[in-house]
Amino acid sequence: GRGGGGGGLREGGVVSLRPPCLPPLLSPQVVSLGAGLDSLYFCLKARGLVGGGRAVFFEVDFPDVTARKAALIAAHGPLAALAGPRHHGAPPPEAGALHFAGEDYRLLGVDLAELSKLEEALRCAGLDPQAPTMLLAEVVLPYMDVERSDALIQWAARHFSRAWFVLYEQIHPDDPFGHVMQNHFQRCNSPLCSLAQYPDLKAQQRRFMQKGWAECHAIDMNEFYNCFVSVEEQRRIQALEPFDEFEEWHLKCSHYFILVASKGEELCWASPFPGVEEKAFTGFAGTVAVSVGTADAGVTDLRRWGHRSVHMAPDVILTTGGFGDCRGCHCRLTDLHALIRREGKWTSGDVCLAKSGEAWDGRLFHTVTLLQAGWAVVVGGRLSPVSPAREACRLRMLEADSSAAPPSGPVVELTQLPPVEDLALLRWRHTATEVVHQGSRGGSFASRPPFSQCLWLGRRHSCGGWSGCHREGPGQCPVFEARGAWLPVVPC
Repeated sequence: GRGGGGGGLREGGVVSLRPPCLPPLLSPQVVSLGAGLDSLYFCLKARGLVGGGRAVFFEVDFPDVTARKAALIAAHGPLAALAGPRHHGAPPPEAGALHFAGEDYRLLGVDLAELSKLEEALRCAGLDPQAPTMLLAEVVLPYMDVERSDALIQWAARHFSRAWFVLYEQIHPDDPFGHVMQNHFQRCNSPLCSLAQYPDLKAQQRRFMQKGWAECHAIDMNEFYNCFVSVEEQRRIQALEPFDEFEEWHLKCSHYFILVASKGEELCWASPFPGVEEKAFTGFAGTVAVSVGTADAGVTDLRRWGHRSVHMAPDVILTTGGFGDCRGCHCRLTDLHALIRREGKWTSGDVCLAKSGEAWDGRLFHTVTLLQAGWAVVVGGRLSPVSPAREACRLRMLEADSSAAPPSGPVVELTQLPPVEDLALLRWRHTATEVVHQGSRGGSFASRPPFSQCLWLGRRHSCGGWSGCHREGPGQCPVFEARGAWLPVVPC
């Protein structure tokens, strides 16, 4: 199948969008434009969704691509068996652009920009333009010149009497992710030609309506995943391997969409996305003015991610955890890092831990919350994709011993805090902030869904231990309740 992430989601989208109103006695046609080495036909055939008179599958791509694919199919017994023997009504494989012909499968080598040749090749391969037809274009049209891709959309609307055009490709080129996305394809010598002219869902819908399609609906892949992929399938996907990069996943899905355009008097006019309100991209909430300066030459050892930094003192920024380079090896970092401002310049400094043999446990995606100058609490994080960090701990800057040689960086006391009573803090990618008590929101643990509750932490006056509670309230915002002798979070 195609790479680029979301391949299984793409296939699920195609399967679920097979028009439910299609009369069962008809033999619909599927035309995959720019199919490449995609295995969609074989996946659907193995699941019984094509074949047996239910559909004839046509795949079209450049002749050199289809010739290679035909050779791979012929050389691989299971694939050839799925395609089946050549049907008595199918033309021989050597007929013109036809590179492979099976019982319900045709593989055609034609340039999509040459519409007259495309139409002739499909006719010779047995396609009936009067029969209900689903056309698929999955990340294909952006690689064509805009004029040619527009002409292909218009040709399909004119050529087929009853058809659905299913489109899957990129949107939103103008935000930071969109810039990175465009630069990536540019470096691959595959620029996204139509993205600037059709940057969002509304522009794509107007495009199809103006090219002759009667109806057009579109949603991004976040909406599709949340509304049309079953909970069971979502759990199955999440259980395939440890995964919690949900921010990147949602960001990627927001930049891909699925569109269904349709035409024909006998078509089902119901939306292919029932229950989903199609809405325009609203953009971002706003901007914040910032200035960026280059780092001083003395700043080193900060090439890391998943870490947390905190302004521990007026001239000290302490960085904890993360994943990065350690003596030429990429690993979880167990050394603390300090940025120290001296005479107006920031330089790196070594952090000296107060207790000999003490070390950071390698957690990342944790929180470090400053409660007063020189004193912070660490909550949550993970030691591996399946191993949450269980203990909260305290970071406290100490005064350097005046009788000893001055250290190159601050001296930090790392102390494990007593366990929280009856309250699981197994979470990462959460936030924590000081209010009246210590709060922690969100996060995810293993295959469980992200938490929606908030927690309060406080120190019991009587025993010095940590306790917490939470209570879900009505609406989207949790309501909190503190019981017993609670004190504001203060240094022990």
